[in-house]
Amino acid sequence: MIKKLFAPGRDSALTSLGLLVLRLWLGLAMFLNHGLDKLAHFEAHAAKFPDPLGIGATPGLALVTFAETAGAVLLALGLLTRFAALTLVIDLAVAVFMVHKAASGGGELAFVYLAGYVALLIGGGGKFSVDKALFGKGGNSGQPKKN
Repeated sequence: MIKKLFAPGRDSALTSLGLLVLRLWLGLAMFLNHGLDKLAHFEAHAAKFPDPLGIGATPGLALVTFAETAGAVLLALGLLTRFAALTLVIDLAVAVFMVHKAASGGGELAFVYLAGYVALLIGGGGKFSVDKALFGKGGNSGQPKKN
């Protein structure tokens, strides 16, 4: 079951190249522009971090920091791609629908990130990923089995 979840599909080389570009672009952008700052200035962010889920600002920030650092790096590497994308989908869905919902246009960047992470959650890491090396060929991606 785990192998099927993380195995890339039988995508074309161009599709896998597109997934690679998307993984690197969104993963590195999130890590460099958001995750590192939260990691380096955790205490400063905790003092003013919102608590939309009611779990407390510090635990909420810890989860967001995990998604935006570890999740982003895993995504860029294509390692446990769907898990990494899921952490970022949850992170950005909360940001878009619970934190930025009141701000006029304030959640647009989060909404764009969310779209990319949903695409990667569905598409997986592609052929050019660590997932490919670890989990093999994967599912049939809707293609009929050959006898």
